[in-house]
Amino acid sequence: MRTCMLVLLWASLSLYVDTMSITRRIVVEMGEMEGEKEEDRDGGKGGKLLKRFKRGWMWNQFFLQEEYTGSDKQYIGKLQSDMDRGDGTLKYILSGDGAGDIFTIDENNGDLHANKRLDREDKAFYTLRATVVNKNTGMKLEPETEFIVKLHDINDNEPIFTKELYTVSVPERSNMGTSVTQVTATDADDSMYGNSAKLRYSISQGHPYFSVEPDTGIIRTALGPGEMDREKREHYQVVIEAKDMAGQRGGLTGTTTVNITLTDVNDNPPRFSQSIYHFSVPESMKAGTPVGRIKAVDKDLGKNAEMFYNVVGGDGLDMFDVITDKDSQEGIITFGKPLDYEKTRSYTLEIQVQNTQTLDTRFLGYLPTKDMATVRIGIEDVDEPPLFERASYVMEVKEDAAMGTAVGSVRAMDPDGYNSPVRYSIDRRTDLDRLFNVHSGNGSIFITRPLDREEAAWHNISVIATEFNKPLQTSRVPVYIRLLDVNDNAPTFASFYETFVCEKTKAGQVRNIQMVSAVDADDPAGGHKFFFSLATEGAYRGNFTVRDNGDNTAGVLTRRSSYSRLHKSVYLVPVVITDGDFPMQSSTGTLTVRVCTCDREGNMELCNAEAQTSSAGLSTGALVAILLCVIILLMIVVLFAALKKQKKKEPLIISKEDVRDNVVSYNDEGGGEEDTQAFDIGALRNPEAIEESKQRRDIIPSDTLYPPLRRTAIPSRDNADVRDFINQRVQDNDNNPTAPPYDSLATYAYEGTGSVAESLSSLGSASSEGDQDYNYLSDWGPRFRKLADMYGAEDSDCDS
Repeated sequence: MRTCMLVLLWASLSLYVDTMSITRRIVVEMGEMEGEKEEDRDGGKGGKLLKRFKRGWMWNQFFLQEEYTGSDKQYIGKLQSDMDRGDGTLKYILSGDGAGDIFTIDENNGDLHANKRLDREDKAFYTLRATVVNKNTGMKLEPETEFIVKLHDINDNEPIFTKELYTVSVPERSNMGTSVTQVTATDADDSMYGNSAKLRYSISQGHPYFSVEPDTGIIRTALGPGEMDREKREHYQVVIEAKDMAGQRGGLTGTTTVNITLTDVNDNPPRFSQSIYHFSVPESMKAGTPVGRIKAVDKDLGKNAEMFYNVVGGDGLDMFDVITDKDSQEGIITFGKPLDYEKTRSYTLEIQVQNTQTLDTRFLGYLPTKDMATVRIGIEDVDEPPLFERASYVMEVKEDAAMGTAVGSVRAMDPDGYNSPVRYSIDRRTDLDRLFNVHSGNGSIFITRPLDREEAAWHNISVIATEFNKPLQTSRVPVYIRLLDVNDNAPTFASFYETFVCEKTKAGQVRNIQMVSAVDADDPAGGHKFFFSLATEGAYRGNFTVRDNGDNTAGVLTRRSSYSRLHKSVYLVPVVITDGDFPMQSSTGTLTVRVCTCDREGNMELCNAEAQTSSAGLSTGALVAILLCVIILLMIVVLFAALKKQKKKEPLIISKEDVRDNVVSYNDEGGGEEDTQAFDIGALRNPEAIEESKQRRDIIPSDTLYPPLRRTAIPSRDNADVRDFINQRVQDNDNNPTAPPYDSLATYAYEGTGSVAESLSSLGSASSEGDQDYNYLSDWGPRFRKLADMYGAEDSDCDS
């Protein structure tokens, strides 16, 4: 009994301890903490100072209602620390999700408030952390502790369907309760709290054809197969409503639209729109041409409306046929044999139509699954051209047949009742060489020129039949003439053969130097058979021989052990080829054999002089390299010439201070400052050297000869001023520190003082224009006539 009491006491104590550990997380036991406080009062003798604190939070989560509409802050709860003795020395600090913005805490008493209106659908809970510090020292008195603020849900969200519009289909004639589709709606409210997210489905539009399961949202057919007929109504629009609060009053609702289409099933057979059809066709129409079209109507769609027609009765059962147009589902009536008005003038057909797919007969009752129609076809009389007995003719004749030999005959007759006579002829466009002709009365075809099968084995001609009384009524028939082969060609070598033999071979060695074959233009019925032999006469028989292999090939063998290139370098071996047909044909082919120098293994090393010199040319690589070198050299020459042309010319006057006058011709447009062809610079340097008859080089001379200029003799040939000018320039260059250390060419263009024309410039003239006398310009000839007219006229004006 005492043991039982102890067990119960221990269990109760354990339960109490567990409960205290959940509601109050104690860091250390009270006894240990008081013992350590004793050590602190004693100064921590002999050990390390330890401080442990007890945590006394009496909370771990709070609850808050969403969408609060009050004007004041929403009170959440109160945080209380066991160390808070109410003396105002503690300070509560809050951190975490929304701390300071959404949530605030009174730092003095720990009251927790929400500052904003919260929505649980945006965020269902917030995780915050709280701690306590000393106001004076800022020291944490307790470690940071985490707690959660959860939002209580209210019904503030209506159900929303996953699709605003559903488009589905269900076969027509479906049984009642057939599943069509399933719609699904969701509610953002908390499904774990109350009925805010508990939905119920209902149908608000679509009665009485469809229904919906309130819990699952599955839409089903509500009528039987007889009512759900696509041919009566094909499309339905159903509106489904979802309501929360388990469908109770006051719940929020959401709707969606479901478009339902009844798909087709093969429940309707095809039917002809009329029972009798009439057609007429001329007798001259070609076989296979459509006579007419018939059409049956099927209310179904797609493959269920596909049908096929067939002829099941009537006197035209073996003459006519009907095929189905896959695109239009029409029956096309055709005929397979020629029509003849004189034999049969009308036909009657019984045509049946039915579906290609299996028909659902549950809703037909006693109605037939097939339909029948009668088609009557009348034949119209037509004046027809002659008709040949056959559609084509094939004839044979030997290629060596003599001219005039009959190959065969054709026959045509007038199919009309008049039985008009027929005349025959050959279409010369099919017989351009006029190898054949036809008898106009009886249609007999005969040869007019020699034939050769090797040129053309077949001849295709067309024979025309024309009525005597009606020349426009014509018809034609193809005639295929085959030429039979006659052995009139001799066999020949299949190709040109050339081989070699070695000068020296091993003793007793007989060598096969070449394998030959033959071809024959003839085509014997039993195939080709060729025989090979060596010509009967000739000195070559002692050197070579021919061995017939019996398979239309032969080998050429040597009969000597050694040959001499000096004695004879080339042998022409005649080989006789004979065929096995009658009459026998033969020909002689020549094999060229060259005598060559060989190594021990019998491989050719050297043949004749042509072979020795044939390899003296350059290789392709060498030719390409030479061509590239030539191209590079040409490019260098062109580049050098271009650079030389671009080199600037040395200016005529180097010094900027050296100013010279120039004689300008006013009767034409000059070439600019660089135009030195307008005058002879040598005349300015040495006036005495001017030739009497020298003309301008920059213009085309006129027919009128320039009169000779009158020159006055220069008393002295010693041009001191020119010499002084040159000496001065030489001295300047010698004393120029920037001049190059090597000799250079300096050109000085200076006319001197001995010019007959003197200077026309006013730079060195001390007199004015009014003191000048320009009459002397008239004595200078045609070159200065324009100036003389200009200045002479001014003088005359001034005088007047």
